[in-house]
Amino acid sequence: MEIAALKSQEGVLVFETFTEETALKLGLTLAEIARDGALPIVIDIRTPDRTWFHLAMPGSGPNNDNWARRKSNTALMFQESSLLVGTRLRAKPETLERHGLAAADYADAGGSFPIRVKGVGVIGAVTVSGLPQVEDHALVVRALTAMLG
Repeated sequence: MEIAALKSQEGVLVFETFTEETALKLGLTLAEIARDGALPIVIDIRTPDRTWFHLAMPGSGPNNDNWARRKSNTALMFQESSLLVGTRLRAKPETLERHGLAAADYADAGGSFPIRVKGVGVIGAVTVSGLPQVEDHALVVRALTAMLG
């Protein structure tokens, strides 16, 4: 995807409010999509200091949990989707390590999207891991679009 398209998604997919109940609804929306498609993914929704929703679907593995953690760290650090961060870095070319971020804790692969609240900013991240990175990203965008209309 192009940088402009990724930035546009982030400008449109903004919540009026976001609570633990919203996180549950978003997580269950993703879980239903994953179940219907038999997708072997991990779903993670969190703030910088708290997990609001986490689910490992059949076929996913412990490494998917690790990828979800690393991708969400990236989305929270840059306050942009991990796919946008990775796309920008590869265009320069640069790495996360150049920005002082260890690969053990950060990943610039797609699948994590910032949870942005109007008038507040980024309060968390919703992350999917288990598919190719562009598909992980698209799945999150699909669920966000379903919730936000």
